[in-house]
Amino acid sequence: MRTVLKFTIPAEAGNAAIREGTLGKIVESVLNDLKPEAAYFFPNNGERSGFVVFDMKEPSQIPIIAEPLFVTLNAKVEFHPAMNMEDLRKALPGAEKSVKKHQQATGKAA
Repeated sequence: MRTVLKFTIPAEAGNAAIREGTLGKIVESVLNDLKPEAAYFFPNNGERSGFVVFDMKEPSQIPIIAEPLFVTLNAKVEFHPAMNMEDLRKALPGAEKSVKKHQQATGKAA
């Protein structure tokens, strides 16, 4: 499943990793494991952050991906299932049917 990994590194941990020369190595190591479709890095609320879009094969990958970021960078980590435009096009007819079905069941119109 296409997944967006969002990570945020607290300033103190990020500063230490920069001083030690390990920040880039850690991020590159994680990216090498994930083989992402895309990766973006940006400041967020004064902290180093990133979005990584990758294919998660199964939920058991979550600790394998998150733990290195937790342990080495004290990062906050979030996983979000995501769709591209093609996925959304496929999903919309089913979503519309579902909405109509539930509106009929509750007697509520849109």
